[in-house]
Formats: sequence, structure tokens, C-alpha cells
Amino acid sequence: MTEPVLFGLPISIAFLYFIVYSVLGWCMETVYCSVLEHRFVPRGFLYGPLCPIYGVGVLMMICWFQPLMGNPVLFYITATVGMSVWEYFVGWFLETTTHIKYWDYSMYKFNIKGRICLWVCLMWGVLSFVVLYFIHPAVAGQLDRISPIPRYVLDGVFLGILIADTAATIYQLVRTSQLLDKLQQAGDELRLQAHLGRAELSDRLVEAREWLDDLIPDELDETGRALKDRYDELAAHAERLSRRFRDRYSHMSVTTRDREALESVKRRGEKLKARLKETKIAQERERE
Repeated sequence: MTEPVLFGLPISIAFLYFIVYSVLGWCMETVYCSVLEHRFVPRGFLYGPLCPIYGVGVLMMICWFQPLMGNPVLFYITATVGMSVWEYFVGWFLETTTHIKYWDYSMYKFNIKGRICLWVCLMWGVLSFVVLYFIHPAVAGQLDRISPIPRYVLDGVFLGILIADTAATIYQLVRTSQLLDKLQQAGDELRLQAHLGRAELSDRLVEAREWLDDLIPDELDETGRALKDRYDELAAHAERLSRRFRDRYSHMSVTTRDREALESVKRRGEKLKARLKETKIAQERERE
């Protein structure tokens, strides 16, 4: 049976290229960020030492840019534009699906929505030169020496690990996203309870001052406390689930829409906590 071909490459070889360059990309980013922050900073979206953006990116270089190596100027321009478009797409996709910015170039001039910037785009062209002229010939020479059967076995092992790693990462992201949705819902409930409390407070003040101890009934207090406890529980759970992503991407941030929503939830929770505390103090003074 003839092996499937991907842009002129046997698919078993193409997959090994993807794995090798994903690992090399992870090593490059991890070393760079660790040196900058003076501590070990494991990079990568997945649990394992893989950065798929580099694996796919180098495959693009091999399949699409390699034929242009005879014309260095055209090669550089094509590689710069092609890899920049790829980085922008990956940034947009991750922000859309996870609501998290895994890199942000907003602090640099000539950036587009913080996903790409001029100097990084230019470096993509340089990196393409280095990879295709110096690194890839050595990698290809070593992988070409592997006979078909061992190559297929390696593909199967790496594919199984990659699928398991991806599934675990997606599972955690889904759980984190669900918790953020629950936090938003809890914030809405907290806001409703606060409005109900203020409305009832106004009505009873109009009725009579001697009813001060009944302004915030026990039922509302218990409901508010239950909501506050649930809010705190969800916030702590979301914090634990997202800790790994913050450790790996120390400069990442949530998207603007979700940041505003989370800040709103936080403000509502703090206001309700303060109101409950004031109510408790007022009730204790009245009993005295």
C-alpha cells in the first residue's frame, strides 16, 4: 500500500518533523523565557514539552517556502508574511476559544491587536532561513535513516501521547471555562440579591424606624450568605484550575470582555460582603 503524501512528504516523515520541531520550539521558548525571568518557565500550551505552533510552522516552511530557497529575497518576504499570518491566526483562535491571550505584543510599536508585531514578524523570516538552511538538513538526514516499520511505530507512540495530552488540556480548559460562566452567573445572582435588599430596605424605612431589626430579614441574609459562599468556592476552584496556564504564560491575560465581566463579578461580591457585614453589626447593636 502506498503511503499518503503531504505536500510531497510521506505523512509518517511529516509527522516526525512536526514532533521534532514542536519539541525544539518548546526548548527555545523555555530557555528564552527562563533566562529573562531568572527561573524555570516551561512554555507550551500542552502539558508535555511541545509547542505545536512551531511544529506546524516548520512544516509550512518545508512544504511551501523551501522551493523558494534559490531566491533569498523572495524566500524571506514569503516566509515573513506566511509565518506572521500563521501566528496571528493561532493567537486569534486561542483567544476566541479559551478567552486567554497567551502572548501579547501590545507594548511594542507596529503591532496588530497584540497578536503580531513588526520585529517578531521580521524574526520569523530570519528563523525560517536558519531552520531551512542549517537545522533541517541535519534533522532530515537523521530521520531518513529510520526504516519504515520503526518509523511507523514511533509515529503511533507519539500520536497516542499527543492525543492524550491534547485531550487532558482541552478538558481542563473546558472546566475552567465552565467555572468562569458559573462565576458570571453567581455575580448576577449577587447583584439581584443586593438590589432586593436595597429595595426592601427603602420600603421598610418609609414604614417605620422602630422596625429597624426587620429591615434585612433572616431569609435574605441566609440567601446572600449562601450565594457569597458559593461565589468564593467557584473563585477558588477557577484559581486552582488556571494556575498552570498562568505559570507557563506569566504575561498572558484574559480578553477585555471577560476581564470586565470578572471584575464586575468581583465588585458585586465585595459589595454584598460589605452589606452583610454592616447588617450584622447593626443587628448586634440593636440587640444590645
